[in-house]
Amino acid sequence: MIKSTKTVSALALATTMALPMSGGVQASSHREAPFITSMPKVDATDLYTFRSYEPNRQDFVTIIANYYPLQDPGGGPNFFMMDPNALYEIHIDNNGDAKEDMSFQFRFKNDLAGGTGVALDIGPPAMKVEIPLINAGETVGADRSKLNVKETYTVKLARNGRRTANPADVVNVTGDAKEFVKPMDYIGQKSFPNYAEYAKAHQYDIKIPGCEIAAKPAQGRMFVGQRKEGFAVNVGVIFDLINAPAAVVTGTMGRGAPNKGNPLEGKNVTTLALELPIACVLAGAQKTIGSWTTASVRQARVLDPKPTFARPALEGGAWTQVSRLSMPLVNEVIIGLKDKNLFNASEPSGDGQFLRYVTHPTLAALINSLFMPAKAPTTPRDDLVAAFLTGVEGVNKNGSTAEMQRLNLSLPVTLIEAQNNLGALGCFKPGSAVVDTALPTCDPAGFPNGRRPGDDTVDIELRVMMGALLPADKAPAGAVPFTDGVLQDDSDFDNAFPYLKTPLPGAITAPM
Repeated sequence: MIKSTKTVSALALATTMALPMSGGVQASSHREAPFITSMPKVDATDLYTFRSYEPNRQDFVTIIANYYPLQDPGGGPNFFMMDPNALYEIHIDNNGDAKEDMSFQFRFKNDLAGGTGVALDIGPPAMKVEIPLINAGETVGADRSKLNVKETYTVKLARNGRRTANPADVVNVTGDAKEFVKPMDYIGQKSFPNYAEYAKAHQYDIKIPGCEIAAKPAQGRMFVGQRKEGFAVNVGVIFDLINAPAAVVTGTMGRGAPNKGNPLEGKNVTTLALELPIACVLAGAQKTIGSWTTASVRQARVLDPKPTFARPALEGGAWTQVSRLSMPLVNEVIIGLKDKNLFNASEPSGDGQFLRYVTHPTLAALINSLFMPAKAPTTPRDDLVAAFLTGVEGVNKNGSTAEMQRLNLSLPVTLIEAQNNLGALGCFKPGSAVVDTALPTCDPAGFPNGRRPGDDTVDIELRVMMGALLPADKAPAGAVPFTDGVLQDDSDFDNAFPYLKTPLPGAITAPM
């Protein structure tokens, strides 16, 4: 898209653009560590943090955490229910101490209808027999009588530490209910003739505990449910040693010209989406927040030799973190294989242990050896250290030493019609760190100042990893327009909360 000029200081733009270095290269996190592949229900895939660009919602911040990767729409008969024995969390650091100040904690519950499930009269002789599927007929609107499973969840807000005592309940504005209903996955068009309408009925206005605006409990919005996978990346090509011609990867054929389709185009994910008043997440004069998402399970599991639907195993012990995500693809392509499980279990305040993966990134060397001998930036990459672990002065430096997705909430919103999918990268003159705010491609509200769904983080990070902002003598390939050949764009998303589109159906009703 062609974008309008932005009135933001050169310092703000320059420091904002330094952020992509902290995220590695490529994009989303799907099956990023060996251990998490055995637990897809608690595998975080993407995190988005941005000022809401839905019209008239600019005073809110949206945080979207996606889980359960690579869902095939036709993945019946059980589809993709969340783990009732897991704890899913979205964390916010708002005072720069590398520790969570607000943790939204999601717990799920899956119950059979009526306690034992939907049963049909079978006979003669007549008897009630429970069905094997998760629905027994068409679901329209709020009528759940044909659904064999009821998925519900609760959300609590813990302040000043995720394991502090007595976290407060997030409640529904309507009736102050503490339990929320999650929509069933999109089984197909026969089961759900109007799934978009059905899912929208599960979008809730919520009260944020411990936060008041104008002497009233602050309100936000929440949606939890299946969505269409929004991320675009040539994942098969990338992880086969970047199995594409150099002319594709280096952009010689034009950005997106060789695109033969996004391999994730036919997948769904499960979304945990919050829209919160900005006034509720800020602390004092600090305008930059850090966010990340985690999932934890109990330390011990004993399999039940006589399992039931509700209890196939007994689980106990302390919560143990097994998944972590903030900036995209850090664990996949930055952290060494031997430390991937450790990274998923670690907290941001301990990220100094991974420093060598930033100062001497191996991905740039791999790209170098596969395509462009002697073209990788020189090491050590001291330019990456501040962005990866400390934040950057002038935009997102909040005093923390941690890897997280930083968003400066004082920077203005860019409405969808003016967004550039290359984000703030378009604010720099080619081959230099000189900012020109008059460039029509300049969009300072884009990645890496947070992350919007339509930001093409793959292309941005590829170029920065190979030295787009470094002098030519340190990065001979810095001016090369690297691309994975698959475009990410805001046109792939809605212009309203929860932004990610209606999921793909498991089956399509054939026209008569």
